Amino acid sequence: MAITSFIPSVWSARLTENLHKSLVFGSLCNRNYEGDIAQFGDTVHINNLADITVKPYTPNTDIAEPEQLTGSDTTLTIDHGAYYNFYLNDVDAAQANSDLMDAAMRNAAYKLAEDTESYILSVIREGAGTKKSGAIPEGGVYELLVNIKTALDEKNVPRAGRVLVVPASIEGELLLDNRFITGNGAFSEAHLADGSVARAAGFDIYISNDLNNELVAMTPDGVTFANQITHIEAYRREKGFDDGVKGLSLCGAKVVMPSCVYIHTIA
Repeated sequence: MAITSFIPSVWSARLTENLHKSLVFGSLCNRNYEGDIAQFGDTVHINNLADITVKPYTPNTDIAEPEQLTGSDTTLTIDHGAYYNFYLNDVDAAQANSDLMDAAMRNAAYKLAEDTESYILSVIREGAGTKKSGAIPEGGVYELLVNIKTALDEKNVPRAGRVLVVPASIEGELLLDNRFITGNGAFSEAHLADGSVARAAGFDIYISNDLNNELVAMTPDGVTFANQITHIEAYRREKGFDDGVKGLSLCGAKVVMPSCVYIHTIA
């Protein structure tokens, strides 16, 4: 046996592909700064521009002096890590057997995704610009969706790219509502984003089992997320005659536009 033929990039590609498929919140954030991280504790400085002033124009009158662009600095810190470490009889054999390698990386990715989703959700809960709670209105869950849409409209949150993440129980409530079933484009695949289950009230709707009684509305601009599989290594297990494979996943998330993140907790 020789683990010198271990190809980390092959295993990493399988892991990364399966990890991205397993993420819900991770797939809904922007990934603008993903290439800027390499190790735990790395920071990325994000500059958020202040609004530009628009002034009335009067013919034959000098315009005002230009204003200087200003902004606020937000720091994205890579402050969350998780690893896996398993062994098998022969790394070389597993590498040659794509089915076995896929199964191993799929399982590792699924468990990493569980950990990563919990982390991102904790960041979103802390940084959301609007947090409200209350019972489901008399008009049902669909009315609640419309209320959330209206609240975002009043905050001038862009309509493009709006998503809503709900627990499976809320999807069940919507499926019993004729307004949702017969709504404009509710189940039309032409109107759905990749991975969403339906569209209603201006939202692409996603399901997350990490939610219990919360509805999370957001746009990709509202939350940034960066993730890297920084290490995948094969090694000879000291207390055995087997090969081990271990990997480290690092990530960071930040609510960069709080007004674009809205959480409603069903009381």
